Amino acid sequence: MTQVTVTINGRSYPIACKEGEEERIGELARYIDGKMRNFAQEFGNVGETRLFLLTALVLADELADAQAASGRARAANGAADGKLATGIDNLAMRLEAIAAKLETSHI
Repeated sequence: MTQVTVTINGRSYPIACKEGEEERIGELARYIDGKMRNFAQEFGNVGETRLFLLTALVLADELADAQAASGRARAANGAADGKLATGIDNLAMRLEAIAAKLETSHI
């Protein structure tokens, strides 16, 4: 385990993480910090706890939206995959029918 220090809303927080995860933790912290700073500018001095709560709620909402979009994309791909499989099956049956006709016509 290693440790990285991130700064969110002007305060530093040491975070334990696995080796090699430092950069990603830093990116995530910068994203959270940006959200919190925007909310602080928009709503003024509402307290750090409320800023963290608002940020967490908005990030949870973003995650839920992304998961729903991903689910819709998977469903659409599944439907497309089903159509493709049906098309391939139909093509295979037609090829088998043609092959059978060719066999019987040469005998």
